[in-house]
Amino acid sequence: MIIKNVNVYGEDRTFAPGEVIIEDGLFAASASDESEIIDGEGCYAIPGLIDIHFHGCMGYDSCDGTQEALEKIAEYEASVGVTTICPATMTLPVDTLEEILKNAADYKNESGARLVGLNMEGPFISPEKKGAQDEHYIVSCDANIYRRFQNAANGLVKFVGIAPERDVEGAVKFIREVKDEVTVSLAHTNADYDAAKAAYDAGARHAVHLYNAMPAFSHRAPGVIGAAHDCKECMVELICDGVHIHPSVVRATFDMFGADRICMISDSMRATGMPDGRYTLGGLDVDVVGNRATLASNGALAGSATNLADCMRVAVKDMHIPLEDVVGCVTINPAKALKLDDRYGSIAPGKIGNLVLLDKDLNLKKVIING
Repeated sequence: MIIKNVNVYGEDRTFAPGEVIIEDGLFAASASDESEIIDGEGCYAIPGLIDIHFHGCMGYDSCDGTQEALEKIAEYEASVGVTTICPATMTLPVDTLEEILKNAADYKNESGARLVGLNMEGPFISPEKKGAQDEHYIVSCDANIYRRFQNAANGLVKFVGIAPERDVEGAVKFIREVKDEVTVSLAHTNADYDAAKAAYDAGARHAVHLYNAMPAFSHRAPGVIGAAHDCKECMVELICDGVHIHPSVVRATFDMFGADRICMISDSMRATGMPDGRYTLGGLDVDVVGNRATLASNGALAGSATNLADCMRVAVKDMHIPLEDVVGCVTINPAKALKLDDRYGSIAPGKIGNLVLLDKDLNLKKVIING
């Protein structure tokens, strides 16, 4: 397959006029004589989007623990240009989470977006910053429990979130023990700068949805955000749905962290792609109006009702982040965070042929998965 007449997003994070070749499901440097030729009509050609933190869509949640839920989620994500997914879990009983992880491990990946990992947002979090997580099932970070999760998932757990302030010494020990097996993130945490810095010094390398479910960043108390900034190997998640973070703060975050350390995520819940109404997230009731999802009990934000492709558009069109920067934040950066950038995240020979074509207004024109 040769897609001609496109503006190709390269590994240098810029666009250049050219063509994209896909052979045997992989991007290639040359094409066979029998290759199908497609006119890209001047579209942007970007790698398939990668969402490393979301819960569900179209009435389904990854924590439903069914094959049907994963299939429907994968189909919807592919339909909007998200070709690679790493769904997030909620804070639930340990035994329940094990069953959810086993279900994901058994998923066949036969159609739609490819499930390549799992992001454990709970249960090792803080009651003070629980957000839409259920406080009853919060437990302290424990390497044995983590390994139960990883065994159930057959190695699919790519991120495990913790709140280090609950027991800094214990958190440091946990991080040092598991950091070579999984990426440890700071998630739903009330940590101050010192506790967060201790976690990053020990080997934590990720921050879950920056600014949300963590202390505010201030000049005398920089907290998790300041510590994440000072750990230059740390990647940070950012929800650019126009609800979670003010556009000015998004722009400041790009200046502060740089476009190569930000992973845009959707944090979407089961209401995404569905009408307004009442839904659930982690067993809690959530009211959705437009793209705003809030807990019925107290009005706190409860995930997002926006898919990652729309977050990308919001970041470019409404927040005025350069398209070249935004595309990197939904493709190569999440691939690197997943440690799968040898196969995903950029248009380069030998990598999996996941491609999205967008017109000049960023409308979706074509999605190609595995060629």
